[in-house]
Amino acid sequence: MLIFLDTEFTDFIKIDLISIGLVTEDGREFYGERNDYRYEDCSDFVRTTVLPLLRRVSNARCSADHLTYRLQQWFASLAEPVTLVFDYSSDWELLAEVLQGNTGQSLPANIGEKWLLRREVISDPIFQQAWQATYSEDWQPHHALADARALQAGYLAWRTANLGENI
Repeated sequence: MLIFLDTEFTDFIKIDLISIGLVTEDGREFYGERNDYRYEDCSDFVRTTVLPLLRRVSNARCSADHLTYRLQQWFASLAEPVTLVFDYSSDWELLAEVLQGNTGQSLPANIGEKWLLRREVISDPIFQQAWQATYSEDWQPHHALADARALQAGYLAWRTANLGENI
């Protein structure tokens, strides 16, 4: 099963997770926002574009430790092996970091392959059209769940048009 992943984070230099969105190929979702990231570490772009999009999902805000617990539980609820799909390598790195938490927990056993989408896929007009069509006034770019949904829509449209080809 494919899981589409997106994160929002403080800055490219002092990178720290703010929010994470995951969407399965069949539409199951996970979304969490940390309430303990350092505002001072946020870039101007994050402060003006990302932070205003937070607090749109009930019960999403939690500490880093609780987010680790919630994500571990969510992955445990997925019976089959999963392939993570993302468009930026730090998305996977931030997910792995939060899954391991402060105590260095093992990654969930059902995490298999990790696919960093190629630029040729992301820039394909079919991908772009489906990707853009998912956004709305309520679900704008740079919200981790909206971006994970857009990634799912874009990739599935591209894969369908390319007769099942992967990444």
